[in-house]
Amino acid sequence: VSYFESEVYRLTQQKVKLSEIYIAYWEYVEKVKEFVRTRGKSIVEEGSEANAVTRIIKKYGIVPWEQYNGLINGRKYHTHEQMKSEIDNYLKWVKEANAWNEDAVVATIKSIMNYHIGEPPAQVNWNGKTMTPQQFAGDILKINPDNYVDILSYMQEPFYQKVLYDVPDNWWKSTEYYNVPLDEFMKALNKAVESGYTVAIGGDVSEPGFDPETQCAIIPTFDIPSNFITDEARQFRFSNQTTTDDHGVHLVGYTDYKGSRWYLIKDSGAGSRNNNPSAKEFGYYFFREDFVKLKMMNFTVHKDAVKDLLSKFKTK
Repeated sequence: VSYFESEVYRLTQQKVKLSEIYIAYWEYVEKVKEFVRTRGKSIVEEGSEANAVTRIIKKYGIVPWEQYNGLINGRKYHTHEQMKSEIDNYLKWVKEANAWNEDAVVATIKSIMNYHIGEPPAQVNWNGKTMTPQQFAGDILKINPDNYVDILSYMQEPFYQKVLYDVPDNWWKSTEYYNVPLDEFMKALNKAVESGYTVAIGGDVSEPGFDPETQCAIIPTFDIPSNFITDEARQFRFSNQTTTDDHGVHLVGYTDYKGSRWYLIKDSGAGSRNNNPSAKEFGYYFFREDFVKLKMMNFTVHKDAVKDLLSKFKTK
């Protein structure tokens, strides 16, 4: 959601804090619908892919944080362990009882979430006007979900085709990932950030090269020297699961320092918050370019930022 806050500012110069929990609420609803459709085969877990946000905005819109933040009954922080436990227990019963009535299942899941995080609003009040969340997204924020694309780089699917990203968080089995070789992936990423765009980028951050004290992530030489990072090296680690898709972050800028490119990362995860909360770098850290090349699998960006790359794909 941080990524779309940046997009709103880029497109309209408005600084708007958007509701993350609104997206999460409707994402749970969609996951549960798929759980019912597949008779319990589809997973209902925390987390998702970046393009889940565009998918939810397209269907449900979005709302400002101050109009729905999910912090009810005086809570100051989000903690969803109890809510998730209740969802899991209920869905376990659904599967055991073969109680596959979608309306009933979704209604029960909503009641669980409404108790823990509140019911999301059906209307947005903005500058004296009332509108739907979809109208707020399109008319006020100028977000068109169809303008955002996902760039992927792995060898297990053909390059220069739209493919499936085969990870658990892609639970709806999207085949809308533009798959490209690693050099094209990095070229497109660098061109985007050099042109003033930010990107939502995802991959593996549970790595020995991530140092929470310095707030930097690199690839250690005991893993692989930077100049040996290739498509094959990247795919090898994805295939043996030493690279996993465990976290998404917001890449907001870059700098070139001592012969290396460093990307500034904004993150809500614990790893970015180990320093002093009052420090100016709180919530931010750096990825060196080799870390992105080996461990970041995909990124979401406005299609205008990568139109040269997209032109290489055949329109079916």
